[in-house]
Amino acid sequence: MKSLLFASTMALCALFCARVGSHPAPTTEKAVQRKCVASWYGEKYRGRLMANGEPFDPAALTVAHKSLPFGTRVRFQLGPRSIITTVTDRGPFVAGREFDLSSGAFARLAQLEAGLIRPRWRVVE
Repeated sequence: MKSLLFASTMALCALFCARVGSHPAPTTEKAVQRKCVASWYGEKYRGRLMANGEPFDPAALTVAHKSLPFGTRVRFQLGPRSIITTVTDRGPFVAGREFDLSSGAFARLAQLEAGLIRPRWRVVE
């Protein structure tokens, strides 16, 4: 009797362990907006190849990030202004900064003279 109980308990444990993590629980939570520190880069890098292999265009709505996959679309919002950019490059390489926007993208959110901004951002699906 004990061996039957032990065997059935082990079988249930194995079944439970096999199912945990195999299918993520569905989520109804909306995309979370986070604040970040963002800088910009521009003309100095025009035409240079970005990490994705394409030439940099400072007027394009592109952004550099250290780990988001190339092609990821990111929405930035600063006050009433918002833009959607595409991750095309790696960076920034300055501590405390999360994104390097192209000068064209940055200019749609703030004046370039600001240098740094703290917009909210989220990945657009």
